[in-house]
Parts: sequence; structure tokens; C-alpha cells
Amino acid sequence: MSLFSTLGTGYSGLSAAEVATATTGHNIANANNDYYTRQRVVTTASAPFHSTPGDIGTGVQISEITRIHDEFVYSRYKDSSNTLSHDDYMQQSLEEVAKDFPDLQNLGISNDLKNYFDSWNNLASNANEGSQKIALVQNASTLSEDINSTRKTLRDQQDSINDQLKSNIDEVNSLGERIADINKEINKVESTKPNQANDLKDQRDSLELTLSKILDVSASKSDISSQNTIDANATDEGKDYHLNIGGSSFVDGTSFHPLVIDNTGNKSSYYSIYSEFQDGTRYDITDKIQGGKAGAMLDLRGRTIDKTSNSGFPVDGAIQGYIDDLDTFANSLISQTNNTYAKSASASMESPAHKDLPSDRALSNSDLNIKNGSFDLVMYDSDGVEAGRKQITINQSTSMSDNTTTDSIVKQINSNSDDNSDNNSTNDIDDYFKAKYDSNGVFSITPKSSQNYTISFEDNGTNFPGAIGINRFFTGDSAKNISVKSDFLKDPSLMRGYKAPVEGNNDVANNMVQLQYDDIDFFKKNGTINQDTLNGFYNSMTTKIATDGEDAGRQKETSQALFNTVQAEFQSISGVSTDEELTNLIKFQTAYSANAKVITTVDQMLNTLLGIKQ
Repeated sequence: MSLFSTLGTGYSGLSAAEVATATTGHNIANANNDYYTRQRVVTTASAPFHSTPGDIGTGVQISEITRIHDEFVYSRYKDSSNTLSHDDYMQQSLEEVAKDFPDLQNLGISNDLKNYFDSWNNLASNANEGSQKIALVQNASTLSEDINSTRKTLRDQQDSINDQLKSNIDEVNSLGERIADINKEINKVESTKPNQANDLKDQRDSLELTLSKILDVSASKSDISSQNTIDANATDEGKDYHLNIGGSSFVDGTSFHPLVIDNTGNKSSYYSIYSEFQDGTRYDITDKIQGGKAGAMLDLRGRTIDKTSNSGFPVDGAIQGYIDDLDTFANSLISQTNNTYAKSASASMESPAHKDLPSDRALSNSDLNIKNGSFDLVMYDSDGVEAGRKQITINQSTSMSDNTTTDSIVKQINSNSDDNSDNNSTNDIDDYFKAKYDSNGVFSITPKSSQNYTISFEDNGTNFPGAIGINRFFTGDSAKNISVKSDFLKDPSLMRGYKAPVEGNNDVANNMVQLQYDDIDFFKKNGTINQDTLNGFYNSMTTKIATDGEDAGRQKETSQALFNTVQAEFQSISGVSTDEELTNLIKFQTAYSANAKVITTVDQMLNTLLGIKQ
């Protein structure tokens, strides 16, 4: 042992204090960096000089510079961030949806519906009053336009979410690629022991946390090691690193497997998300992406897309559900109004084209929501007196016009029957009118010759006249295309409020007024049938939208409280306390001064020794 050894001892303390001071300065500089994990210099005594009477110390050495990171708390931090991001986006979006249904303020569709039925009530007092017809057509047009507009707004929001989904998945891929690149740098730094790539790991954690805000990502970091000798809260990951999304590999160490988002061949242009294997094979993981902003987008927009049905739009999702309910409401309004309006006698009638309904397909297998039962075809003479009535039945096999069966609609109408029970086979409905279902899917009832008879439909629960649209007040079949018949928009006087074509008859107008109080069938897209009034169904739909928004708000508040708690726990472990660091700075400054004193003391001793030698 010599003075030179003692000089080395002082120098080691000086170096350790210098590194500790630099690390403390690094901590203080990043005190406001949310993604920074505080670092600590870990020192141990250098190997001693073994002698008699005992070991003589040789100073201090730095074993490592580590970060105080708790992987378990960090995982909870990610999870709570993922949930908060999901609930926050849900709340914002559902609040935006609720703005499209201002019915609580006596505005919107509910108020339009009231004005529409009030107009029918006014017309019922005088079925031929021109001004009442004009007011009715105007109010009916306002109702249909507001339904169109509300649906469009919902679809626009759904479209916007779909576009945002694309940009968010692109960001996910960018983050994944950066994580893989950082892993390469970490491996390079830590290939030399005992180097620790602390700042690089912080960068990786920050990217991983950002990923968790977009979608749920599963991280596997091999064995988690505890470091109680350094800090009771210090637990960090091992060398292996894997990220999985929807059960598919996303980042495997330094390898990156991007997600593929594609809408090729989808009429709606709505995206599906895939994991792609090296051979180009794709695996659809759209329904497996949960949590985060992207998960909320899929919960709202819808996940399950069948490109061959529903025009390529999703069959699930909150907003799609609202659109479907609005379509159901509009479809029932259209069909029930037209079902009632079909009672108004006319010289001829014609339906729109039903190109998806072949003449030989059973009506029970169509998507027109026609029920088994019967309806009456009623003929009136020029004085408005009923001149014939023919009952048409619909069962499981009834089609529009199948030549191989006897129970098709056309065959039943055209069949020879005694419709007025006068035992005269030459003055019945089939003698004056002819039914036809052409190759374009148009169903018509036309007179065989010039005569003064009119024809009407009275339904007994089949919904056939309204569903087929043989005599329409509204056109269309959904909220997207509901409209008042163009002939009435051009000339409201053409609209009829009567049943039998005689002065003073207002039966159809009265039936329309009653329609607002009747329980009717609402055929939902999921196959269920609800029975309710028009107002009742619409109000239940708007109530659900309002309730969903309130639930999302409460869920967001809960998620926020949980996030705040976990974030505070994370910061208490890994965050920088400037008070603590300033205390450490004083301690390391004192240590540096003390070790400097050791060196100057040894220097003086060496000078004394050299002086003696001289």
C-alpha cells in the first residue's frame, strides 16, 4: 500500500461524485418530462488490498446507472390510459350524436311528426280543402327532409370516424416501427456490460404508452427482475421484447410486422384491419382490437363488415345501430302511411320497382316485412258505392306471380269470382281490373277498359299494400330516401283524404290521424319485431341515445379518477422530485469536495516525502 494507492482512492471518490452530480443534473433537467424515469448511480466499494492486520480499502466504483422503474405499476398506468382514451372518445362522439336529436327542446323530428299528424287532423275536417292539402304536404316534406338530414349527419360522423381510424392505424404502424428501431439501439448499447440504455428505454416506454392510448397492445418482456438492493419499487423487464395486437405479433424484438388497413372491394369504403403474414396471407383482426381511441372508433363505427350485405356498412356499432333504428322508424312510417293511403280509391295503381323480388319468390322470404293473413281489394262505382270486394290471402308460399301455383297475388286478383255476390260473373273486379307483376318488379292494377270504377286496398294485418307501395303517399324505404310522392309535391291537390271517391268522405284522413295512436310493427335489422306507436318508438330511440351519452360521461369520470390515481402512483415511483434531487446535489457536492481534500492531502504528503528525500 502506498500514497499513490491512496491518491487513486481519492480519485475514485471524485469520479463517483462527478458522475452522481451529472446524473442528478440530468434528473433535474427532465423534471417536467412526463415520460422520463429518474435515474440513480449505484456504487460499490472497490476490491480492497488484503494485508495484515486487515483489508485496506481502495475506493469506490460505479456498478451501474439504473432507472427507478416499476414494470407492474407501469402496466397499470398503460391500462388505465388505454381505458381513459377509449371512454373519452366515446363521450365526445356520443355527445356529438345527441346534438342531432334536439327533441327535448320541442325541435327536430318529434315536433315534425306532431305537425304532420296535426295536418292530417285538419284535413279530416274538410278532405277537399286545398289549403289544408298544401299545409299537409309541406309538413310531411319537412318531416321527411329532417329524417334524411339526421341520417346523413349520423352517416357523416360514421364516415369521419372511419377516416380517423385509417390515420390512427397509420400512426400505430409508425410507432411500432420506431419501437423496433429503438430496440436495435438498446441491444447495441447493452451489449457491453454493465451499460444500461435508460433514456432509450424511456423513449420506448413513451411510445408504448402512446400506443396504449390508441388501442390495447399486449407487451411481453420476458422475466421481470426485482432490484430491491437499489430500490424497493425497482422492477424492470428482461432482454426479450414482444408486442401483440389482437393476438398477432406486432413487434418482435427488432422485427416489425405492420398492420394492414384496407377497404378494397368494399362498396362503403369502410376499412377492415388485418395482420399480414410473410407469405402475404391476411388475418382479419378488426373485431379483436379493443380499448383506446381505435377501439372506441370501432365500437362506434362498427366492427363486423360483410362486403356482400348492407351496402358494405357494418352490421354492428353504436352509430350504425342509431342509423338502423332511424331506418326502421322511417320504414314503418312509410309502409304504415302507405298501407293506410292504399284505402283511397283510384282508377289505377302502380308500385315502384322491386328488382330484388323475383315473381316466384315467397313473400315470406323477402325483405319487405309482409306478414301472413289477408287484405281486401275493394271496387267502387262512380257514386262511391262499394261494387265488389275480393279477399286475397297470403301464406308461407304466396308469391307475386308464380305460374306454377294458384295462390300468387296476381292469380288471386285475376281469378274469376263473384265479388259482389249477385251471381253475375260479368261485373266483378276481375272483369274491370287486371293485376300484373312485370319483369322489373313493378306491381300494377289497371282498368281493362274505360269505365268509372275505382279500386282500393284494405289491409287486414299483412302490411302488403304499404310494403309493396301500390298506392303511395311517401316514397322510399328508409331514412335515407323517405320523401313525399313527387306528384303531391308538384300539385298537393292530387292528394286524397277520402276512402270512397265521393264528396264529404274523409275516412283515409281520419285513419291517418288514428295511425299516430296505434301500435304498429317495427321490423329491426337484427330480426326482432317491436310493437309501439310511431312516437313511442322514436322517443325510445332518442332516449337510448341520450342514455348512452350519459353513461359514457359517467364511465369517463370513473376512468379519469382511476387514471389520476395510477398516474400519481407511477410518478411517485419514477417521477423526479426536485427537492430530493437538490438534496442529493448538496450531498454529492460535499462528497466531491471531501474527495478533493483527500487528493490535496496526499499531494502534500508526497511533497513532504520528496522533501525528506532531498
